[in-house]
Amino acid sequence: MEQEEKAEGEDAGLFVDLDFPADDLALFSDSSTPIAKLKGSITWLRPQDICRSPAFVPEDISLGHAKQGLLGDCWLLCACTHLLLNKHLFNKVIPPDQPLWGDCDYKGIFHFNFWQYGHWKDVIIDDLLPCVDSKLCFSRCLSPTAFWVALLEKAYAKLHGSYERLWAGQVSEAFVDLTGGLAERWSLGNFGSEEEKIKHDTDLVVRRASGCSLVKSVKDNCILSCSTQSRPTVEGTTEPGQYHALNVLEWLEVNTVFGNKVHLLRIRNPWGRRCWDGSWVEGGQGWSSLDPVCAMDLQARISQGEFWLDEKEFVSMFDDVTAGYEINVNGHLKSIYSGNMLIHRHQLAGEWIKGHSAGGSRNSNSYGTNPKYWLKVSERGEVLVSLLQHKERKRMDKSTQMPFKDLRKIHNQLYQAIALHIWKVEKRRFNLHRVLNKAPITSTHCHAYDREVVLHQELESGYYLVIPSTYQPEAEAHYLIRVFSSSSISLSALKSPALSLPVGGDWEDSYFQGAWVVGSTAGGSRNFQSHWSNPRFRFSVCDDAIKTPGVNVQISLHQTHPKKELHPIGFHIYEAKDGVFKSNSPQDGEPVASCIPHSYNQVVSVSCHLSPGVYTVLPSTFEPDCPGEFTLCISHRIHRKVVKCQETLGRTIHEASYISLMRDEC
Repeated sequence: MEQEEKAEGEDAGLFVDLDFPADDLALFSDSSTPIAKLKGSITWLRPQDICRSPAFVPEDISLGHAKQGLLGDCWLLCACTHLLLNKHLFNKVIPPDQPLWGDCDYKGIFHFNFWQYGHWKDVIIDDLLPCVDSKLCFSRCLSPTAFWVALLEKAYAKLHGSYERLWAGQVSEAFVDLTGGLAERWSLGNFGSEEEKIKHDTDLVVRRASGCSLVKSVKDNCILSCSTQSRPTVEGTTEPGQYHALNVLEWLEVNTVFGNKVHLLRIRNPWGRRCWDGSWVEGGQGWSSLDPVCAMDLQARISQGEFWLDEKEFVSMFDDVTAGYEINVNGHLKSIYSGNMLIHRHQLAGEWIKGHSAGGSRNSNSYGTNPKYWLKVSERGEVLVSLLQHKERKRMDKSTQMPFKDLRKIHNQLYQAIALHIWKVEKRRFNLHRVLNKAPITSTHCHAYDREVVLHQELESGYYLVIPSTYQPEAEAHYLIRVFSSSSISLSALKSPALSLPVGGDWEDSYFQGAWVVGSTAGGSRNFQSHWSNPRFRFSVCDDAIKTPGVNVQISLHQTHPKKELHPIGFHIYEAKDGVFKSNSPQDGEPVASCIPHSYNQVVSVSCHLSPGVYTVLPSTFEPDCPGEFTLCISHRIHRKVVKCQETLGRTIHEASYISLMRDEC
């Protein structure tokens, strides 16, 4: 609203957006796309200056569909089609009852909401639109007097920094930004040169048919779009060229007069015209195989820019498919795999930090330093886990320096290659090194240069370790992890040690979960007799420890309370004589190491050298009866003697930990 007041102060008439001015700064980022040819020829007009009676949405809803202009943003327009057909999502993105042209309170200002990394962001624009010869030069509605598409496109361009930044993108990204949901993109076959496709034509057909089968299995539960990725325009045909996205409006199974069945798809082209001369165009030979009444009914459904094709033509024409998840009025996601509503959801933000938590792929020895998350599933159910990375501005600036002919490579410049892996674990007895050397129960299989990767799985009740990673170690990025489930779930970050581990040697982390329970295990510090009722965790340092001089153990205690509700925490390490810890009072023994005084920190940590033996850690709050949950991480330096190396899932397995851990049940 600050911007509104400022603009109105400078212009007593209609609102002028000073943050996204009607000039070349709003149009171009580096003039690397074909719209650079429009420099000097664009004027900015308001809808009432373009036509006599502007409307936001036309009365005939079919004329409200988007028609692409000179800007290559078909990927955005495909997502807009879904908005037009879903009123609750339309009203979420475009708040209703905004003053329009002809209203007494119209001021030329419009609000749009876009979902960005976990939250809806309000974007304010004026209604000055780019035109050539007094006509909209970019996207518009099929009706020349309706302006919701042109205004949404402008707001989305402002969100991205310029109109030019909308050139070339993925339907899945726009779909998520307009719905706050999920979308998955599947290839119908491997991409390559035309020569490669001809050489391996039989295999390609098999791969495409397999991909089409996957899409058919979910088509009734999702919103589909399709795109060409690698087929150049052939002179003399009306097929779409490279990098063009279209909507799949219907996918029907129809009986022919010969007693067999044919699958027909109704496709909508954002260009607003037909682009396919196959068997099912008007007058095509395919229609003669259907009952005349059925044929007339199907042809009557065709609107401007739409056409029918059969499954064989679809597979040969398109390279990939995007499946968007439907969202009901309550904001719940509908599974494209089962049709079930996924009514439980959680999300957490995180980042890969160079030198700290950017561990790279499982091929890297530093994989275990990646961020880690606990996923608790209360009962068997369907679970979706997504990893969505932020578009980093420094990488975006670099990518726009590429010439237009290399636009297909921009996606790899904007994003890191990312993946998700999930392991089933016993939460209260967890050795990270051993877990990571086992195969995950599910994963996204390979790292992908996508903004978001999605993992779908039926999970049994229990605890799971979720690790997001980039392919390259030391690759930095911010991300959001989202979990959607049919059953009750919880998601929490598993904190790594707060202090950097001493340099030199190999280190192994083990984690314990615990809780301070009022009247039971919330015993407080050593100042209180009840201290000995705190949870106890026992570990042993083996004889190999004498081969490792200096610091050989680091212990970190992380409390899961929000920062505003932290308890003062600390811990003591006691040696267990003869392998048994029997202390019941402060007089029974002094700690061999401590992390005190108790402090109001999320994580406290201590590093020390321990001789071979058995030890017990007692974590505590300062005062008794302060409830809370915590994670205890024991990092130990290990002396490794390589007795054999076996490549398993990209990791080299060595023998030789010198420390063993267990939960003390005393």
